[in-house]
Amino acid sequence: MFLRLFDFNQKVNYKNEILAGLTVAMTMIPESLSFAILAGFSPLTGLYAAFIMGFVTAIFGGRPGMVSGGAGATVVVLIALMQSHGMEYVFAAVALAGTLQVLVGLFKLAKFIRLVPQPVMYGFVNGLAVIIFMAQLEQFKAGEGAESVWLSGTRLYIMLGLVLLTVAIVWFFPKFTKAVPASLVAIITIYLLVLGLHIDTKTVRDIASISGGFPPLHIPAVPISWETVKIIFPYSLVMAGVGLVETLLTLNVVDEIVGNRGRGNQESVAQGTANMLNGFFSGMGGCAMIAQTFVNLSAGSRARLSGIIASLTILLVVLFGAPIIERVPMAALVGVMMMVAIGTFEWMSLRIVNKMPKSDILVGVLVAVITVLLHNLALAVLLGVIIAALVFAWESAKRIRARKYVDERGIKHYELYGPLFFGSTMAFMEKFDIASDPKEVILDFKESRVADMSGINALNKLTERYKLAGKTLHLRHLSEDCRTLLKNAGDMIEVNILEDPTYRIPSDMF
Repeated sequence: MFLRLFDFNQKVNYKNEILAGLTVAMTMIPESLSFAILAGFSPLTGLYAAFIMGFVTAIFGGRPGMVSGGAGATVVVLIALMQSHGMEYVFAAVALAGTLQVLVGLFKLAKFIRLVPQPVMYGFVNGLAVIIFMAQLEQFKAGEGAESVWLSGTRLYIMLGLVLLTVAIVWFFPKFTKAVPASLVAIITIYLLVLGLHIDTKTVRDIASISGGFPPLHIPAVPISWETVKIIFPYSLVMAGVGLVETLLTLNVVDEIVGNRGRGNQESVAQGTANMLNGFFSGMGGCAMIAQTFVNLSAGSRARLSGIIASLTILLVVLFGAPIIERVPMAALVGVMMMVAIGTFEWMSLRIVNKMPKSDILVGVLVAVITVLLHNLALAVLLGVIIAALVFAWESAKRIRARKYVDERGIKHYELYGPLFFGSTMAFMEKFDIASDPKEVILDFKESRVADMSGINALNKLTERYKLAGKTLHLRHLSEDCRTLLKNAGDMIEVNILEDPTYRIPSDMF
């Protein structure tokens, strides 16, 4: 198997890639630290995850330009396991989750992300935008946990002023030049301003120390037994699912922005490999990070180099640059992330809301609300898909119809239009006038298809009713799978094998 990791025909803007990578690293460090501390992990587990996830997926992933790291969506899943069994079980669960993700990619199951409709995508992106924005408000507090209180007085005004200055730079700087990412310019400007004027404000050091060594090889110290598997498997399964849902949805969003298609299965394998390494190199695991991905894309990155630069920068910061990065004002990072949240939000979804079906509006709002309130992306997307599927089934059930006519031989024809499935069987049965029909009837499926066992059962019942009435029903253009199941119809079924429709789904590229 040959993976096209680097497209040497692609024209790479090295300046944009390097600057984008540095900007992404600056925004990823405090976020990874925050999520690690939130879950009760060591701060370095967050940075190790950012390095490992970013480096592996940048090289082997299926979507150049997409950024992965220690994401909160996957970390939140592991909090309960951390509290009940400790960090060693967390590392084991992360490794197992990675294995499951690799299997998804190897068996090419990433294509099922196609089942996610556009309203769910809107809800997912808008919900994440709100989460990103709301998460920044925590930086306006002092203290930790239940003891944290909102800033007040001079400290609040300084923090607010620096954030607004950062937002202004990010907003207006591209109007003058796009040669350098506005986010990086904003971070450097605020850094130098605070350093030069000796402004007392919150810095990265106030979150945690980020000084450490290279990620150490560490085999999780858990008993190798079936009991251990039973403990960690539910967490691993949910983490793998949440990680892939967020990753593949982010990949789809990037596809729309960039204008070409990424490889979902390849990305699944890369994500899984990175998480497996996390489990054995003291990382908390993660997935694609939509906020950092938007930072990367807005900085002009379209290749793999920026992700590699970002991950290596994080490693170098851990090894050597901690004293410098720890002095970066949180206000600068908060302002950048707030602008990312504003850019992430699908404002177009608000402009077209009056043109969308009410069911689509409901689905989009529901997904966004669940994402914001529960931070459970997998549940939000799953419920959205289920509701959208039920709405589709209801609308499709109303569209089944039949054209009726009697030919010159006195045979009555029913030409069916629309799918025959569990939702349309009742309407289907009501279209036949068995008592008044002639001795011979033809039901033509050229413009229809039996979709499930409910449809098969409806055909069996209809055939039996015509048989009891002493009449013959012929079924034409019925697909082969349906004919195989229709055993009760026996000799009364007439099929045209040459014209039977065959439906195939194009397989995904790896």
